[in-house]
This record gives sequence, structure tokens and C-alpha cells, in this order.
Amino acid sequence: MAVHFIGAGPGAADLITVRGRDLIASCAVCLYAGSIVSPDLLQYCPSDARIIDTAPMSLDEIEAEYIAASAAGHDVARLHSGDLSIWSAVAEQIRRLQKHGIDYTMTPGVPAFAAAAATLGRELTIPAMAQSLVLTRVTGRASPMPAGETLEKFGATGATLAIHLAIHALDRVVAELTPVYGTACPVAIVAKASWPDEMVIRGTLGDIEAKFDATPVERTAIIFVGPSLGVTDFRESALYDVSYQRRFRGRE
Repeated sequence: MAVHFIGAGPGAADLITVRGRDLIASCAVCLYAGSIVSPDLLQYCPSDARIIDTAPMSLDEIEAEYIAASAAGHDVARLHSGDLSIWSAVAEQIRRLQKHGIDYTMTPGVPAFAAAAATLGRELTIPAMAQSLVLTRVTGRASPMPAGETLEKFGATGATLAIHLAIHALDRVVAELTPVYGTACPVAIVAKASWPDEMVIRGTLGDIEAKFDATPVERTAIIFVGPSLGVTDFRESALYDVSYQRRFRGRE
């Protein structure tokens, strides 16, 4: 018996990995975060699977489900939105599984920022302009930010920021980043990327709050900020340059 933590992707049922889909189909029990994981993914569960929405549950209650499944010899598919490596609350669950000697696996998923970039139709790294992407958030009720991890400090690098779990604090994001990037810096808000009702709001640090007020969204949104989001006049990568010699190209 094992608990299989599965990155369920950003929302669309066909943006889960083949491995993740097949694991869901093989498990007698499925726990999913119903507040942010699309119910369309449950179509991959066996017809007789025990399906549990963990949205209203505490960690103790989730732990009890793992213990019960272990006692019954039932594998568990545990679905989390996006990818497991960031803000998934998997670490605390693993710690409890280890306490009980219950095996587990981790299957990565398509991260929300990647789906949002696809919705925008943009590469987030631009040659000679932006070669770093910072995945970050702001302090919230669930977890505070460490003292050294601030938007201002990340913004000072000039990198593109993908700010998660912060749509409720858009005013704070604008206030902290405007002195760093300037009012003309491009901003894009992508809500529910890959879902049928996905939404994009584009603007700048100077006008994004007004545009957001006209078309508000709730939760499940990423705020992208950075000069690279609006640039079209940039140098081409040397990767495909005719004079760039690579071991795979075999040019003289």
C-alpha cells in the first residue's frame, strides 16, 4: 500500500501527466482538494473508488483517511493542484506518513505558472533581458513569508516575477514593485489558466488596479510582473544562429 501524491496540473483534465492519470486509475481511494482541483479529473478514478474532497478537512482528518486506507491495504491517489514542489502542503503530510511507516510516491504535474504563460502565449525568459523567473507569493493567513524574501528584493534583480496566492493583495504588490520597476512595467494577471472560464487582465503597474477593479477575479490567479512581458524588440538567441557551432550541428 502507498499514498501516491500526484500533481494534478493547473485545471484542465488533459493537462495531467500520463503517469498521474494511470496512478489515479489504479487506486481504490482518491483524495482531492476540491476547492482548487477540477472535478473533471475524477473521471480517471475506478468506478468503485472511494472519493473524498479534502477541502473542508483538517490535516488530522486527512491523516486518518491514510491510516484507514493503509489498514485496508488500499492505495491512495492524493491529488494536488499544479505541481507538488511548491505550495502543495505535501511536506507536512509526508511527515505524518513517515510517522506511521506508510509508503508514498510523488508524481510531478504541470505547474500553474507554465499553464498561465501558455495562456499569455509568451516565453518568460527573453535573451539578454530576462533569464530568471522568480516564483513567489506574499504573506497570508496560512503562512508568513521569511523576512529576507520580499517583492522589493526580488524585483531589484530585474527578473520576471510570477506571484502566486496574492490576488487579494494586488494593491500591496503594486505598492512594493512600482518603486523598483516603474509605473510603465507590464503586468499580466492570469486567472484559472486552462479552465473553461480562464481570464487574462493585462496592464501596467500604473493601471492594473483600475483594470482589475473593472474585471475582478477571485483566487486561483497568478500575477506576472516584469519588463520582459511586453518586449518585442529583442536579440535572437545564439542557439539557432547559423554561425553557432554545436556538437549536434556538425558545421565546419
